[in-house]
Amino acid sequence: MDFTLYWFMFPVSICIATTAMLTGIGGAAYFMPVFLIIFPMLGPEYILASPVAAIGVSLLTETFGFSSGFVGYFIKHLIDFRVAMALILFSVPAGIAGALLSHLANPDHLKFGYGALMLLLSVILLKGHGPEEAETGQPTSGFWAKWLGTSHYQVENRQLTDRAGNTYSYEFHRPKKGSVPLGLGGFLTGLLSVGIGEVVMPLLIKRYRFPVPVAAATSILVVIVTVMSASFTHISTLIAEGGLSAVPWNLVCYTIPAVIIGGQIGPRLQGKVSSHAMEKVIAALFALIGIAMLLTVFKPA
Repeated sequence: MDFTLYWFMFPVSICIATTAMLTGIGGAAYFMPVFLIIFPMLGPEYILASPVAAIGVSLLTETFGFSSGFVGYFIKHLIDFRVAMALILFSVPAGIAGALLSHLANPDHLKFGYGALMLLLSVILLKGHGPEEAETGQPTSGFWAKWLGTSHYQVENRQLTDRAGNTYSYEFHRPKKGSVPLGLGGFLTGLLSVGIGEVVMPLLIKRYRFPVPVAAATSILVVIVTVMSASFTHISTLIAEGGLSAVPWNLVCYTIPAVIIGGQIGPRLQGKVSSHAMEKVIAALFALIGIAMLLTVFKPA
């Protein structure tokens, strides 16, 4: 195993982790196209064993990147652990199921699913928010209005005081309707490496009206535990099927320390880059990634 082969992934991973922290989209969404599209262009020695190996490495790397952000929120006392546990109960089992299923799926089917998901995320980012939603923070029509709309379940009044002495008051109830998107997000994360991060924040902010600092901190814990569970399932299955050499250690030795660094750089740049402009750029990038991934599936043999 050549430990100098993937040296260039150290600066690349720092850039990916920084972008992930700025956009709030998991780093795995950016790593997968690098592993499955760029690596084959560099030569046969760079190609990973399978799309499943790429998913496993992406999730493992993302775990360390988000852990870097988790430490900061934990120190600030912004995480509502009770709420996080209620969401994890739905996302983790689904994430493990998705990870197990991905090992049985056809590699081309995984690539197709990933490409389609990237195109969907691109449309969601480009669509933006209507004036009513921007003002109220609540969807007024369509799928999210149905699943995340106001409910009449018995609510629990929650209060959290951070390290700086700021007190946040909000309400929470067990996610009954929300369990569907939570389970779907967890399943897609295990299957294709992307999903849970794009579900939790809208759920906490748009349905439960959580204060943004508490929502961001709590969602990071949910994402970490879900991604960690799916990643452990992927890596364990790879080792069981091909031994320790099945895991590309010569790659993760560069990506893991790099995302820890990027996880600290991103928050420092927050506010210096227009979030609206960043969303448009990322949407265009995801559209290109989705099209490129689909072309790798349908190209002539």
